[in-house]
Amino acid sequence: MIESEVIIIGGGPAGSSCAWRLGQSDVKCLILEKKEFPRDKLCGGMVSPGVTKKLNIDIKEYPHGLLTFNSLHIHIFGNHIKFKGTIYSIRRLEFDHWLLKRSGAQINYHTVKHIRKDGNYYEIDDQYRCKYLIGAGGTNCPVYRTFFKDSCPRHPLSLIVTMEQEIPYEWKDKRCQIWFFENGFPGYYWYIPKADSYLTVGMGGLLELLKTNKDNIKRHWDIFSRKLKSLSLVKEYDLKPKGAIYYLKNEIETGRIENAFVIGDAAGLSTRDMGEGIYPAVKSGILAAEAIVNDTEYSLKDFKKYSMGLEIGKLIEHCAGINAAISKLKRAMQ
Repeated sequence: MIESEVIIIGGGPAGSSCAWRLGQSDVKCLILEKKEFPRDKLCGGMVSPGVTKKLNIDIKEYPHGLLTFNSLHIHIFGNHIKFKGTIYSIRRLEFDHWLLKRSGAQINYHTVKHIRKDGNYYEIDDQYRCKYLIGAGGTNCPVYRTFFKDSCPRHPLSLIVTMEQEIPYEWKDKRCQIWFFENGFPGYYWYIPKADSYLTVGMGGLLELLKTNKDNIKRHWDIFSRKLKSLSLVKEYDLKPKGAIYYLKNEIETGRIENAFVIGDAAGLSTRDMGEGIYPAVKSGILAAEAIVNDTEYSLKDFKKYSMGLEIGKLIEHCAGINAAISKLKRAMQ
């Protein structure tokens, strides 16, 4: 049986950030990852300066393509708002692989099926054993499923469904654009240029509200595809998106049970206005590592609900409620 003081399940930004911080304090850790890196990852791929600061990353030394935006162009109910603030666009295929290598941790490719507690230790598939167990395996993380599911249930109104695609494309419009609540969609569409002639387009919305309105995300993808063509943003390209689900931040504050932790999407920490999950993943990974290193508390209480600030975040949530009510009324009248 392979033993390590800390085992991290999942090698994405949450897991690699945790391993990086543990390594700074010479704490032995092992990452178990089911997919070999580099791997595709569905995501808009926007990184805030908060991420680079937390990880001590010098943007000038990042070895892959990166674009810097000084504003987001937000479209909401027909209004165009230029929201100022620095943001970087990256390709998750490159960024996640680089973070994982940078962590310096040992990586074993293994799909976790069963975890059990044995005294003060955790045993994984009768092959691995550790004192501290970190769940960084995303929405379907086995650590959450085994130890947190019953005591920390996720709220169905926090579940986001997405469809998105990253494509090689000679984009002409260099603006990062976001459309909220288009055609009754309970979320937003996005258009994000990337370096080296790549482009990410996609959408993410509340699944429960789509169901309530007897709607579905595929219908909205068709609408969005037509919009991209009408605006000459994506022309003559056969888009074939893929889907994913994850949870937004809610009132669950328990991220640790004994020596088992959940971080990143396993803890459901994405912001409620933008569904942004990379910064919360990095922050939670570092906090979990510091709780182990310093024998301190690990809590989810201080994670912010909104990416764009309290006032704008609350406004978007309020508009989402109005949008859902209008959509429901329209369908009832048809």
